[in-house]
Amino acid sequence: MNDRQTMTPMNNNKRSKPKTAMMLAAGLGKRMRPITSTIPKPLIEIRGKALIDYGLDALARNGVETVVVNVHYLADLMKAHLRKRKDMEIVISDETDGLLDSGGGIVKALPMLGDDPFYVINSDTFWIDGYRDNLDLLAELWRPERMDLSLLIAEMRQATGYDGRGDFVMDVEGRLTRVEERDMSPYIYAGAAIVKPELFAGMEPERFSLNRIFDSAIERERLFGVRLDGIWITVGTPPAIPLAEEAFLTSAAA
Repeated sequence: MNDRQTMTPMNNNKRSKPKTAMMLAAGLGKRMRPITSTIPKPLIEIRGKALIDYGLDALARNGVETVVVNVHYLADLMKAHLRKRKDMEIVISDETDGLLDSGGGIVKALPMLGDDPFYVINSDTFWIDGYRDNLDLLAELWRPERMDLSLLIAEMRQATGYDGRGDFVMDVEGRLTRVEERDMSPYIYAGAAIVKPELFAGMEPERFSLNRIFDSAIERERLFGVRLDGIWITVGTPPAIPLAEEAFLTSAAA
């Protein structure tokens, strides 16, 4: 692991899988207190494995070679944990001087992510694959000539630990728009995406949400979704931990 700038080459074939990823892991995890009083949220364990390692394992299975991880809260613990990974290069994007949120965090890390499309993964959500590996499915259906971003999308019936009203409306081609304020949708952003780096060109590393990028792509009709195959798990509060554990037991019994 190192803190240096790195660039990862990628095959020019538009069907190639990304070789680089951004892992968003700098949040404070306030809703997980008191657990997060002593450990950062990405290191909370489900079935003996840290949350962040579910995402890192999925990236490793899909041939990702370099993962940029942003850190802020209890950063030394995060760095110590990440040093244990030997199956990929981990590059730290240090935000200990100030949180930048998901969008600003990517802007700061952009020089380390290279010039090709990359995965973006949330460190506090993960999934149990069904018949397909979901990152493989996301890459297979990636069409850069018509997409600026492609999001992994779960349906509410596949979700554990989620209590919202949905995030997007999806048409028959997979194009996404926002769900209206007073409506509900079964479609939830599952915390994994493929993103073009040029979407952040010229931006400053200031605090802003990735939702700003999503909305801009919606205006251009270039935000798409791929339906998750399996079970999606989000661990946002302490009561979600036993639900996540139960999801594994249910999946194993199916």
